[in-house]
Amino acid sequence: MSDQVGASHILLMHVDSPGSAVTRTKEEAAEQIAGLKAEIDGGADFAELARSHSDCSSAGAGGDLGMFGRGMMVPEFEAAAYGLEVGDVSDAVETDFGYHLIHRTG
Repeated sequence: MSDQVGASHILLMHVDSPGSAVTRTKEEAAEQIAGLKAEIDGGADFAELARSHSDCSSAGAGGDLGMFGRGMMVPEFEAAAYGLEVGDVSDAVETDFGYHLIHRTG
């Protein structure tokens, strides 16, 4: 297993996310992230969707988080990222920050 992985993500926060300024409910965020996953599965460009929908500051870079090692991300995010093959996109991953779609890039 690699010491580091590369990943991009799309984050949809909700009103209960720490530091969130969004007004969507947790249920709305879950529905929206499922819709984005369906778009990606249908061939939509991950980076473009990240730029237009992600609530993370990485949105401007197409969701790119660069390379990171174990212990640098919250456990749910880390487990999903390390569990993907390069090029794969996760199903929705829930963390305290909201819902993520994770694209393993390296």
